Amino acid sequence: MLASGQGLCYKTERAAFRPGLIIISISNMKRVEKMFRLSEKGERIQEMFNSIAPRYDFLNRLLSLGIDRRWRRFAVRQIKFSENGRILDVATGTGDVALEIASRTPESVKIVGVDFSKEMVELGKAKIRNSPHAERITLEVAPCEAIPFAEESFDSVTIAFGIRNVVDRLQGLKEMQRVMKPEGRVVILEFSTPRSRIFKSLYYFYFLHVLPVIGGLFSQFSAYKYLPDSVLEFPSRDDFKALMVAAGFRNPRHHDLTGGIATVYVAEK
Repeated sequence: MLASGQGLCYKTERAAFRPGLIIISISNMKRVEKMFRLSEKGERIQEMFNSIAPRYDFLNRLLSLGIDRRWRRFAVRQIKFSENGRILDVATGTGDVALEIASRTPESVKIVGVDFSKEMVELGKAKIRNSPHAERITLEVAPCEAIPFAEESFDSVTIAFGIRNVVDRLQGLKEMQRVMKPEGRVVILEFSTPRSRIFKSLYYFYFLHVLPVIGGLFSQFSAYKYLPDSVLEFPSRDDFKALMVAAGFRNPRHHDLTGGIATVYVAEK
């Protein structure tokens, strides 16, 4: 586990990238390099996201019928920020949430995005360069389990459709809590299962049988088979809120969206 503390300046090295290996430099008068290695499962997930990155945005819009944009807007409305503050978006992917945050906060607020997929980050950087918010958003390659920033650096931390891909979820949540300022807020958007029995049956049919086939036509079938599998094994709403408490968050609550297809979890430090 990486050491953390006030006064440390973290940055991700742009070294030769190897799947599963992320090099983080920590400087405090001198430079020290640490290596964080993903688990075997984490490496497989990382490689999968690298491979589907070019079609990721298109398939998100197609498979969700565009509803994912509305979910992200709702999640971003829950964040806290201050003048000249900073917001961290974990598992930023191609930067959709980072851009949404920039569009809804003052010019003085800076946004940082991190993701363990180098290919996703490179696509996100290109998208951000072509946006009106290029001067406010920076993206780096880093995993949720080892966020490369000092304690109490951010007003809010967000993660959209990413926490289910974190192999060590408790460690990931602890890292998000560590880099948040006191009274800061975490906002987590994730897929969930509908509560209505009829709606759940329709949802499962689409999620388990239709979605992988459509995804496979444009990208990798295995990647879009992984998506429903990862959602179905995700903890229940109450169990996940208990995990947030175990990581040090206070007052966790949730908001179900679109009949419970997606859920936004909110808590404070």
